[in-house]
Amino acid sequence: MRFLLLPSFHRSRWMTGVMALLTLGLLNPVPAWAGADARAQFNTFARALHSLSGQFSQRSVDMNGRVGRLVHGTIALAKPRRFRWQITAPYPQTIVADGHKIWVYDPQLEQVSVRDQSHAEAHSPLSVLTDPGLLGKTYKLVEEGSRDGLQWLRLRPKTRHAQFKYAELGFADNELRVMRFEDLLGDQTTIRFSHWQRNPVLPAQTFRFVPPPGTDIVGTAASTLQTYPIQH
Repeated sequence: MRFLLLPSFHRSRWMTGVMALLTLGLLNPVPAWAGADARAQFNTFARALHSLSGQFSQRSVDMNGRVGRLVHGTIALAKPRRFRWQITAPYPQTIVADGHKIWVYDPQLEQVSVRDQSHAEAHSPLSVLTDPGLLGKTYKLVEEGSRDGLQWLRLRPKTRHAQFKYAELGFADNELRVMRFEDLLGDQTTIRFSHWQRNPVLPAQTFRFVPPPGTDIVGTAASTLQTYPIQH
């Protein structure tokens, strides 16, 4: 998966990795009323969580059944609204949100796109993260029971501005192991997580991005340009 500036007809593909992950509220607990199996594990996983780091692998299948390349990388998250999604293979790429701006850097293209973070959150469930009490009003939560050795919770957005049809979270031992979701084009993505570290001390530069010399900068903090992932 690579991120490039694309025409508007690719807009539904934004959030198929980083933003989708965040919109599901990994850094905010599900309300106390969500008490059954997978929901309880979600609660336990998110309780008193201020920062999080780990590794991931991701693969997508498009609506025609074509399987994309397997993507590997690392992830770091911290309140409020900061994250770093570092793709290491097959194509290196860095995505950083510092709480104000989102930077998407492609070293092969020597290009970075930057935009205001609040703009990226518009028309998405991401705003719910700053007010977890709204989570139940934004998603329909359904317990799906046990499958593949995991307890599953399905989140279906209620808002018409959502960038995905539904997402499934798979838990084991009070830990998020898998996230699966389907975007508006019918593409399905599976992200597997490992080596979680709860509340690590993350250096401040983790959530800062300074474009390397010679890098083309596309967009500004107030730009209406958006970046969308292309599945390969």
